[in-house]
Parts: sequence; structure tokens; C-alpha cells
Amino acid sequence: MAKEKNHDNNPAPKNPGFGHGKMGGGQKAKNFKKSFKQMLSYAKEYHVLIGIAFVLAFIGTVLNIIGPDLIKQMTNEITKAVDFRPDQGIFPSETINMELIGRIGLTLVIFYSLGFIFNYIQGFMLTTVSQRISNRFRRDIATKMNKIPFKYYDTTNIGDILSRMTNDVDMVGQTYQQSFGSLVTAVTMFIGSIVMMFITNWILALTAIGASLIGFVFMMLIVTRSQKYFKTFQSKLGALNGHIEEIYTGHTNVKAYVAEPKEVETFNQMNEDLYQSGWKSQFLSGIMMPLMGFVGNLGYVAVIIVGAILVSSGKTEFGVILAFLIYVRLFTQPLSTMAQAMTSLQSGTAAAERVFEFLEEKELEDESHKETKLTNVKGEVTFDHVKFGYDEEKLVINDFSAKIKPGQKVAIVGPTGAGKTTLVNLLMRFYELNEGRILIDGVDIQDITRENVHNLFGMVLQDTWLFEGSVYDNLVFTNKDVTREQVESICKTVGIHFFINTLPEKYDTILTDKVNLSAGQKQLLTIARAMILNAPLLIFDEATSSIDTRTEVLIQKAMDELMTGRTSFVIAHRLSTIRNADLILVMKDGDIVESGNHETLLGQDGFYAELYNSQFDPK
Repeated sequence: MAKEKNHDNNPAPKNPGFGHGKMGGGQKAKNFKKSFKQMLSYAKEYHVLIGIAFVLAFIGTVLNIIGPDLIKQMTNEITKAVDFRPDQGIFPSETINMELIGRIGLTLVIFYSLGFIFNYIQGFMLTTVSQRISNRFRRDIATKMNKIPFKYYDTTNIGDILSRMTNDVDMVGQTYQQSFGSLVTAVTMFIGSIVMMFITNWILALTAIGASLIGFVFMMLIVTRSQKYFKTFQSKLGALNGHIEEIYTGHTNVKAYVAEPKEVETFNQMNEDLYQSGWKSQFLSGIMMPLMGFVGNLGYVAVIIVGAILVSSGKTEFGVILAFLIYVRLFTQPLSTMAQAMTSLQSGTAAAERVFEFLEEKELEDESHKETKLTNVKGEVTFDHVKFGYDEEKLVINDFSAKIKPGQKVAIVGPTGAGKTTLVNLLMRFYELNEGRILIDGVDIQDITRENVHNLFGMVLQDTWLFEGSVYDNLVFTNKDVTREQVESICKTVGIHFFINTLPEKYDTILTDKVNLSAGQKQLLTIARAMILNAPLLIFDEATSSIDTRTEVLIQKAMDELMTGRTSFVIAHRLSTIRNADLILVMKDGDIVESGNHETLLGQDGFYAELYNSQFDPK
């Protein structure tokens, strides 16, 4: 069920930031390790596939590493058959063994082809796994959203939650797809090339490694210092998405109050913060490729110089130098690959930390053990010394007690902030009581499931909510047993049937931004939805606030018909609309200060009379 915003009280303010304060380096490292382990354990059902992919990546890389040694053999075989004379050129000294060259060449083709196939298969498998894991993340987040108390949404920006479901989950998926496979390939290539270099010629091996060591040191320094920037970037991105979502939702008010310059300034500041953190993280990751390129070129120069000395002294062959030039590339390339993989891994781990923070939020109490279920409800509702506060140290409802008889129309009135909407939220179990009880037909609502409680109420709130779907789907919503004739009959009663028939596809019209509905028309649709639900108890929270006076009269008649035989709660600021209520509860500062019907309360000449007369004061 979608959450309607509460305008009648002041819950905890939105959290303007998305971080958790400053943390020391040890705490950051601890969080990184924890998130990384969680990210690995999250894929445990795919460990076999990931393991196979790693084995294929390993074999494919080994086949590629063997290649330079075979090229060395081919080169040496060719150089044996030629005589190089500096003053006269190259002359054949003997016949080249083409049969051996052909065998070595065919072996190379087979090895490189198998390497390509194995790497292709492992890439396909890791892509499949990453998308399945991303799919699971989104499903778990969607499920979690329905298990988290409403209080969480009062203190967290919705845009930030959406960013975790989209940007952060995508980043984690990319990490599974790119980082893990690349790391296996890079590590295998790195270690394998070192082993093959030492087997081929230990002097050239030490030369190549020594030239590349400086690059490896720089890479490790960059990786260890850049993690904080990736986490900051993900947090800033969530904050910016939250701001955009908030401003886009209220763009009409922004324009009405000529607040565009202020909001643009706020956006520019947040965008600049995002740019700074993004620039730092991407610069540090981007500098690795040029650094590794420099290291590779330095390795080529060192190998050629040392190799020339060894060849001239007869300590090695020309084919060895050619093989080493390839090995230097195979040795330095994994360094840059590992650097990129570590960069992606840091981004993915920072994103995973934000996702797991949400998934680890405290959930509503499990109610699967509750067997009590309310059916055939008469509608008796009792508030027994109810106390509640969004902040436990600051009560909004102090000590509320009332008993409503079945079928009564109860109006709840009072100034803004008196606790009217809060009372309804407690009745629906959107929030849990601090103290006291609420009973329906003598049964404590704590003894039944929230789902059972929600099924007992039809609810129309001040803020309308319609989803992108047909008009008919919006009307029936979760009530699939109703017939189309019943839906049209209720719409006629409400007075929305004629308007629906003016739409292009009538009841099958898809509600999008292109279908312009007034606030009153949206409200009529939500009222019709509540009528179609046909619940035993009804809640109307300023349900006619967006409707003109003439239509309000028609709606009042329809609502009176709907309320017949049902216990209903009506929150209204226009007191003229609740004069026929059986019971009026007057609230002030979280307490009932007066109760009775309209005539009785006016006769008392108290707080209700003051509120009522103020709306008709000729002054």
C-alpha cells in the first residue's frame, strides 16, 4: 500500500545528509571488508557457476601465456636458417624446417582459439550471474520496502532509496561482471608471465620486473587512498537524485513561488559536490592506464637494451628477446587490468555498502504466528488510554480514550497539529502505540496482523494517489472480485462516470502525464475506489478538500450512502461538512477536549463552537 504523506503532524525531519558522519581509517576498512564479504556471500547460490567461469578464465589465460614461448621457438628456428651480414644483408644459410614451423603455428592457432572460446564462455557466465544478482537485489529491496516501519520513510529521502535500487544495484552488477573475471584473468596472467619469464631467461626477467615494480607501488598507493572518494560519490549521487525527485514532484509549487533560482542554485551546489567527488575518484582510476603504459614502455626499453647485450655476448638468442617483448606486455597489462578491476571493485563495494545498509534496516515485527483474524466486523472501535509520539520523548497523543459504536459516523476535528491524522494512522497500524490499546469489536489490533487490519478499512486521504494504469485498474485496485457494472454504478453515484466517458478509451484509458486530471477529479476517483472496496470501516481524511462546493454536496450524499451501516471516521477542517456526524471528537494538543454531536457542542459554547464560528465570522 502506498504511503500517503502526513500533513497533520510533525514527524521527525528529513535527514539532509546521507552519510554517517566522519569515520576513522580503521572503521572505513572494516566497513569495506564487511561489505565485500556480504557481496561475496550474496552470490553463494552461484558459486559453482562463478567457479567454473574462473577455471575457464584461468585455462584461457594459461593458453595465452604459452603463446610467446612457441613464438620464441619459431623465431629461433627461422634465425638458424639465415646468415646476417651487416655489409651485405640477410642470406639463407640452410633450409627452414617448414614442417616444424607449421606444427608450431597450428598449435598457436589452437591455443589462441581455445583461449578466446574459454574467455567468451566465462564472460557469458559472469554476465548472466551479475544480472541475476542485480535482479535479486532489486527484488529484495522491493520486498524490504514493505517490511520497514513508516518511521524510516519519515527520516529518509525517497530519492536516495530509489538511487540505491537503481544506481547502486547497477554498480554492484557491473562489479560482479567485470571485476571478478578481470581479476582472475589478470592475476593468472601476471603470475604466469613471471614464471615463464624466469623459465626463459632469469636476467631479462629481473630486468622487466624491476622496471615495472615502480608502477605496481604507485598502483597500490592509489587504490588504498581512493576508496573514500568512491563511497562519497555514491552518497552524493543519492542525495542529488533525492533532490531532483523532490523538486520534480513539487515543480508546480516551485514555479508558483518563483523558487527556480533558489532550487537551481541548490542543484548546482549539489552537482558541484558530485562533480568534485566524481572527479577525484575517476581521476585516480583514470591515471592508472597512462601510468601502466609508461611502465610498459619502460619495460620494453630495458629488455631491448639488456637483451642486446646478452645476444651480442652469445648468452641468449634473438627469439628470447622477441618472446620477452610479448611477456612484458603480458606482465604490465595485468597491472593496469588489476588497477581497473580494483577501482570497479571499490565502486561496487561502496554501492553494496549502501544497499546492505538498507537491507539491514530494522523490520516490522514478524506476525506469521498470529492466528486471530477478524471477519464479519460490526464496527465497534475502542481507544483505551492511547499514547504515542514519533519521538518517544515527545508525545503527540497524550492520553486518548474513546468508544465508537458500530455504524457511527465519527468526525475528528481540531487545529493543525492536534493529532487527528496521527490517530487514524494508529488505527490503521501504520505506527505502533507507545502505550494503551486500540480494539475493534473487542479484539486488540495488536493481536491480528497488519494485513488483516488494512483489509478492514476503506481509506481516502487528502493526497490522492493514482498509478500509471487504466482508469478501471485504478478503481478496482486490489479488489478483483467486483464486476464492471458495479464499478460503473458506483462511479455514477460519485459523479465521475460522465467525465470518464469523455476520455479517449473511457474506463480503459491509461492514466499518464498526457491525461490531465484536476485535483477534484483525482479525488473523486479515490473516493470511488474506497466505495468499490466495500470495507466495513471507512476513513476520510479531508476527502473533499479538492472538490468544489456543488460537487461536495453530491459527494456528501454519496458518502452518507456509503457510510450507512459502517463505522466511519471523517477528518475535516470545514466543519460544515460534518454537522450530521453521530459523534464529534474535538482534539487539541493530543487530547480529546470535547465530544458530542454538533448541536450539543455548539450549546456548550466551548472550543468546538469557537472553531465553528471562526469559519463563519463575517469579519
